[in-house]
Order: sequence, then C-alpha cells, then structure tokens
Amino acid sequence: MIEISEKENQLYIGIDGGGTKCRATVFSTKDGVVGTGLGGPANPLHGLERTLESIMVSTQLAMKDAGLDTNDVKQVVAGLGLAGVNLPGLYQKINEWHHPFKRMFLTTDLHTACIGAHKGEDGAVIITGTGSCGFSYVNGKSTILGGHGFSQGDKGSGSWMGLEAVKACLLDLDGLGPHTMMSELMLKHFEVIDAMSIAEKMAGKPSSVYAQLARIVFSCADKGDLVASVIVRDGASYISDLACKLLEQNPPRLSMIGGLVEPLYKWLDKDISMLVKPPIQPPEMGAVYYAQQSLLSN
Repeated sequence: MIEISEKENQLYIGIDGGGTKCRATVFSTKDGVVGTGLGGPANPLHGLERTLESIMVSTQLAMKDAGLDTNDVKQVVAGLGLAGVNLPGLYQKINEWHHPFKRMFLTTDLHTACIGAHKGEDGAVIITGTGSCGFSYVNGKSTILGGHGFSQGDKGSGSWMGLEAVKACLLDLDGLGPHTMMSELMLKHFEVIDAMSIAEKMAGKPSSVYAQLARIVFSCADKGDLVASVIVRDGASYISDLACKLLEQNPPRLSMIGGLVEPLYKWLDKDISMLVKPPIQPPEMGAVYYAQQSLLSN
C-alpha cells in the first residue's frame, strides 16, 4: 500500500481521453508511475455523461492498480487532456464538473500529447487515431490545425478512412462505382449480403465504430486495391500537408501519436516521414506534467 504524505509524496493522475478509449496513469513524485487504468470513449463531443463515466472507470482502475483505496482519489491532483475540449462550450462543461480530485487541471488531448511527446519541451504532434489533428507549442505559442470533428473533417483519421471505405463499398455493391476488394471484406465483417444491410448496420454509429474499419482499408491498399489505395494516399497526403504547416512554426521536434501511426507512416511524403521522431512519453504522462506545471503556477 502506498502511503500518501503531502510533504514527501504528491500523487498525480494523468488522463488521456479520446474517441475510442481513456487512459489513466497514477504518478508519484517519490516512486514514479505506480498504476494505470483503461476506460471507454472520452470525447465529450459524443456524450458528456459517457466521458465522465470513462474518466472515472479509468481512474478507479488506475488507483486500484496502484494499490490505493478509491477514497484516496480526494488527495490526487489530476491533469486531464480530452478530445473535444478545444470547443469552448465543452471545455466549460467539463471544467464545471464536480470532480472527486484534490485539484483538476483541464486542457486538450493535443496539448498533453505534445507535452508528453517532447517531455515538456517545445515541439509539434500530429494525432492520427479515431480522429486527426495537428498541434504545435513553440516559444509559448500554441497552434491547432484540424480537429474539427468527424462530420466536419478529421481527414486521414481512422474514422474518416472507415467512412470513405463504406461509401466506396456501397457504390461498388450497387454497381455505380469501381470494384474494390473492400466490399467482400465489409460484407464478411458485418455478416450481411448486400449494400442496404451495410448501410443499416452503420446508421447512426459514432466515429469510433467507423475507425474500426480502417484496418480493412490498409489491408486492401497493401494488397494493391486501387480504391483502397486512393483513400489511404488521400489521407496520408493530408497528414503530410498538416505536418508541413506545423513545421512553419519551427518546432524542434515532430512526433505522431495514435493507432494509425504505424500503417500510415510508409504512405507519408518521404521528406516528412524522415522528420518524424518517436514520442518520448505517452499523452497520459503529458497530462501528469501538465498537472504538475499548473499546480506550481497556481
């Protein structure tokens, strides 16, 4: 059991919430990382209650993993990096939450991802997961590019690729578009036999469900499927353009973070892929650093 002493040891919890999952890390100033936990989706744009639930699930699991009692959360300083809170209305709603922590400091998942990737130093990051976005922090100035949400953008992301794949397959199956091997895999994935059934399966589904289909797109693109290749190249071109725009700020480092980093990397412009450096720490540790910095400045 970890002894919590204000004078000797302050506990922090770093929380990274995105469209697919929420990760939490308990960090002790004395012992380092002592516990981790994983919850569900935590993008308030897709549901405030679900976001708060995911934050608490990941927090409780991380506290348990650290050997701490649930009530000890009252002594923990929390740093939250959440998707969607770049929108002022959502930021306000989360910030007004009657949270259980000793203190809570809120920012975007982009900010904490950048802090973690460069271990508190200046730099730029591109998020390529369920959604997509670019962020740089250089000489005290932050720049956000993209991150407009699934229905308005998120080009190059898993959800965007999944949506483009579904649209291409429906055209193919209706005989109105070019043939793609993705169609057969989609039918098999949904266990259906026609286009209308795929449309029914995906009706009203959130971005995280579309993002699960990205693996089909990459698999077919790697096998030379023309339609899948066009989707991947289009997405990779956007991510490369995003990187070029961020590099205009002269960040000392550029990193990519998210579930699509590995499959997308080889499709990027060569001059961009050569500049991408691996993140030093994950976003949840960036949230810990943010909490520490914010506590010191308050």
